[in-house]
Amino acid sequence: MLNENRLYVIENKNWEIPEFTCQKLNNTKTKYCICVPILNEEKRIHNQLKKMQKYSSDIDIIICDGGSTDNSIDIDFFKEAGVSVVLIKKGPGFLSAQMRMGMAYALQESYAGIIFIDGNDKDDPKDIPHFIKELENGFDHIQGSRFIKGGRSINTPVLRYWAVRLIHSPVISLAAGYYYTDTTNGFRAYSSKLLLDNRVKPFRNEFSEYELHYYLSIRASRLGYKIEEIPVTREYPKEGHTPSKIKGLKGNIKILKTLFNVSLGKFNPREE
Repeated sequence: MLNENRLYVIENKNWEIPEFTCQKLNNTKTKYCICVPILNEEKRIHNQLKKMQKYSSDIDIIICDGGSTDNSIDIDFFKEAGVSVVLIKKGPGFLSAQMRMGMAYALQESYAGIIFIDGNDKDDPKDIPHFIKELENGFDHIQGSRFIKGGRSINTPVLRYWAVRLIHSPVISLAAGYYYTDTTNGFRAYSSKLLLDNRVKPFRNEFSEYELHYYLSIRASRLGYKIEEIPVTREYPKEGHTPSKIKGLKGNIKILKTLFNVSLGKFNPREE
């Protein structure tokens, strides 16, 4: 039954989730869902949803808004584009908080797995069926990579390219014991089995910014889950503003600090 925008109640009281509202726009009907985190993306998310609409019969599309103050949220457009649910975060936190919101909703609604794709129109949604196929094949953590055979990296800023290739991916790979090539790519998928494992515990307030992406890449491997990379396409604009929430020297230093803290196991469940 479709409904008005209202606060969503999480039944598991041990999960730390930011308060959020939920509005169902189209009847949910699929085994898996795709969560799209957005924050002030406006035209970019609208363009992206037009491309994703052709897959709305294969997978439920869930918008995970971080509290946009522009015109990103357009309920009529979202409904026409095939979006199933719009979640709007009211509590604190940034990307990891949006991820916790989306994952908590998806698990409580009994989805078997969750795909994530950034909502800034950089990723080609044509790869969605490949993620669904690999979830069906029993993989628990599926990382999209533009740097493996079949993947495409288009107009990637030079500094970002080398930071991923020479620092970020090697550090995560070393900590995980698994060779990743594209660890900053938000196009990825998780099985419900992985997220519900009591040794993982993703629903903690300490996951607020970019920690959760990195943590799950490492934790899934260290716990012996079935993981893989699959080729995807990520394209940056040829000119103008680069769609990213990581800005300037301060932002990059914070990312590096987070990277090393996660890699050193500082976000592993405390009882260990």
